[in-house]
Amino acid sequence: MADITDEEFDGLLDQAIKNAHESIVGKYKDEVAGLTALSKADIDAITPNDTADLETYEKLMAVVREASRVNASQAQLAARVRALGDVAVAIAKKVPKLAALL
Repeated sequence: MADITDEEFDGLLDQAIKNAHESIVGKYKDEVAGLTALSKADIDAITPNDTADLETYEKLMAVVREASRVNASQAQLAARVRALGDVAVAIAKKVPKLAALL
């Protein structure tokens, strides 16, 4: 990515902060909190592939945060989580409210 101006950077940060806030007060705020509370050991217990598992965890977090931010339906959220694959589903099932959707 090319260098950006301070004003462009500030705009990007403002939007990221707004999105983050919306995701933690949105429809799936408890699910976001539950995923955030998982430790690396919790994730590693699912499969031992550190890099891939953490990448999948980050994708899962992004999906749940965005679903919370836009108030997606439970079916939409469940479908997006399943689309991430078995590891994402296994991680999600560590959070009771997400497990109930899957």
